[in-house]
This record gives sequence, C-alpha cells and structure tokens, in this order.
Amino acid sequence: MKNRDSFTNRLGFILACVGSAVGMGNLWMFPTRVSLYGGGSFIIPYFIFVVLIGATGVIGEMAFGRAARSGPVNAFGMALESRGKRKLGEALGVIPMIGALAMAIGYTVVMGWILKYTVGTFTGATLAYTDVDGYAGAFGGMASAFGNNAWQLGALVICLAITMLGIGKGIEKANKVMMPLFFLLFVGLAIYIAMQPGSAEGYRYIFRVDPVALKDPMTWIYALGQAFFSLSIAGNGTIIYGSYLSDDENVPASAARVAFFDTMAACLAALVIIPAMATAGSQLDQGGPGLMFIFLPNLFHGMPGGSIFAIIFFVAVLFAGMTSLLNLYETPIATLQDKFGFGRVPACLTIGVIGAVVSILIQGIVSGWMDVLSIYICPLGAGLAAVMFFWFCKKEFVESEVNKGRNKPMLTWFYPLCKYVLCPICFLVLILGALNGGIG
Repeated sequence: MKNRDSFTNRLGFILACVGSAVGMGNLWMFPTRVSLYGGGSFIIPYFIFVVLIGATGVIGEMAFGRAARSGPVNAFGMALESRGKRKLGEALGVIPMIGALAMAIGYTVVMGWILKYTVGTFTGATLAYTDVDGYAGAFGGMASAFGNNAWQLGALVICLAITMLGIGKGIEKANKVMMPLFFLLFVGLAIYIAMQPGSAEGYRYIFRVDPVALKDPMTWIYALGQAFFSLSIAGNGTIIYGSYLSDDENVPASAARVAFFDTMAACLAALVIIPAMATAGSQLDQGGPGLMFIFLPNLFHGMPGGSIFAIIFFVAVLFAGMTSLLNLYETPIATLQDKFGFGRVPACLTIGVIGAVVSILIQGIVSGWMDVLSIYICPLGAGLAAVMFFWFCKKEFVESEVNKGRNKPMLTWFYPLCKYVLCPICFLVLILGALNGGIG
C-alpha cells in the first residue's frame, strides 16, 4: 500500500469524480425526463434528490474508499472484519466490483458507437443521410451483433492506454483535459442554440412549472432515479477513486463540487437539446441511444451550421463517455492489483481482454445487458456499500473518516441521515426500478 498510486491534487480528484459521474445519463436521459415530466416540475425534485444523495451517498462512498485504501472487495471485508466475517464481506464486495466490470463492458459498446459517430462528423459520414429513416437504418446496422467491432475495440484501446499510465499520470491528466473541454464545448453549443430562431419555446418549457406534473408520483420517482444514477453511487467507482485520496482532503467539500458540476452538465445538456429540438418544431419525447444516434443527427443535418454543431457535440460526448469508462474499468483493475498483486499493466491487459471479448459478444443485446445492471446491480451495490459503512462500521470510525481534512466536523445529522435515510433509499431505488422497468 505504501507505493499505491494516488491523485496528485484536489482539482485532479474532483475532475476525475465529475468525469465518472457525467455520462450518457446526463446527455440522453436527463433532457428527455425534463421534457416528459413538465420541465421545471421535474427539475425541482431532481435538485432535492441531488442534494440528499450528494450529501450522504457520495460522501459515504468517498470516505469508505479512503478509509479502506482499496476497492469494494477489501472495503467490505474491512467493514465485517471486527465481526469475524471478513471473507463474507469480501464475497459481498465482489457484487459491485463485477457490476463495475459488466457496466464497463456494456459502456464499451456504446463508446464504440460514439467514437464512430465522432470521427464521422469530420468525414461527413455521420450526417450523410437525408431523413430519420436513413439514420435509423444506419444506427440499426451498427448496433446489431458484430456490427461495430473495430470502432468498439478502438475505444477500448484508448481507455486502456490511459489506465495503464496510472492514476496521477493517466486518469487524472486525461480528466483534466477532457472535463474542462466538455463544459466549454457544451457552453458554446448552448450559446449557439440560444441564437437560433424558435429556441425560446424550448426555454419556456424547461423553466415552466406544471402543478399537475409536480403532484405526479412518477415525476418524483424518475427524478430520484435520475439523481441516484447520475451521481454514480454504486458501491464501486466512487469508492475506488476515494481510495486514492489523501487524508488531507475534505471529502464533503469534494462531494459537493462533484454534485454541483454533474448537475451543471445535465442542465447544460437540457439547455442544448430541448431548445435545439424546438428550433425544428419538435418536442423531445424519446431518450437513450435513439435520441443520440438517430434524432439528433437528423436534426443537425437540417440546421444552419449543423456539421460544425455535430462535430462539437460528438467530441464533447466522447469526452464525457471516456471519462466514465475510465472510472468503470478502474474498479476491476484496482481489484487485481490490491487483492491479487498484479502489476498495473498486466491488470489493465487482463481486464482489457475480458472487456474486448465480452463486449463484442453482447453487441446485439447490450440494451438488455445495461437494463439488468442499472435496475438490479447498481442500486444493490450502492445499498450494500451504505450498509457496510454506516451499519457495520462503528459510528466513531465513520465520523472520524468523514471529518479527516475538515476544519469543522460534520453536523450531528449526517450519520443518522445516512444510516436511516440513505440506506433505505438505495433499496427503494432497486424496488422501484424492478417495478417500473428501470428509473435511471
């Protein structure tokens, strides 16, 4: 552990955590949820849940990882060690670790699509079709079994090349470049869209509050799911990044910054995509890959300056996706290092081979693959991590770890809020997701 890699400074850690949180949920789901659930009527409960989960779950996972100096396997083992159940803890820690690897594999498929479309914006291939049916056919062919092997492997190679460099020299430096550029590019897109005729209708929709939608329980359920998954608490990625954090760093302050910038990314996406749809007289009523790879390219094709807009948009999306992929692969890579003594490069290559083989095999079923993970495994991992830290670790230990690096201790409400509110929420998200076919 003495030679364990770490982040070199606070900014690098925060940007890496922001990069892990900012992903496709911010870009292809948040704007859709805002559109479907009454604009501001969705944003209000979303903000409430971001504050709640950021002030409990994100802080808890960061502090848990720093306390264990390891990923979920050793962290869960540490939590149960005082009860003589370390092996059980380690076995339970395998669940979020495998969840991270499985999510990374599914995300690799998506990153292959994004890389292909990003390069295609420069060559003209991405906007080569004249109607929505053409874009749907092109995406359908790419998203079929074995339909995008080369681009998918290319995205994985880029990710592995960065992870092989380590935390400080690889992941941290990559996030210091990609995250600021992501925000700059999206701010530029938002300004451009604001100057387009018809965009005002989109803004009116985003900022209006529909009392009927605000009273609808489904608005609150999907706002909870959006906030929960957007902040990336799953018992893996935030724990592993926290494990590389210095004891001098203020975890609650870092968690607040991560929640703020993640929310900013989601709002920027809404401020770009919803008004962009309004300029074409369309309402955003479909999210997910269909929005990103079918409807938006069709929209860009007919926009003034659409080819430039598409380049900026997909480059920014590539940055957001790659920073998330780095985080997802880091958990299993670090597990091989911490638990089995692998060197950095052999661990990356081992996980990379698994990722390459499985991601190619699941191309045709990746949607179902990701649904199972987001509905069941991610909230289960988050719930297990919360229970391990706030129920099985002693209160004094938890408060000591959270207060490291702080001038003033956390208020007395923090521990009971995490223990009696956060933990049930994690399992509530699991139940609601299973009942509704996913809420994230």
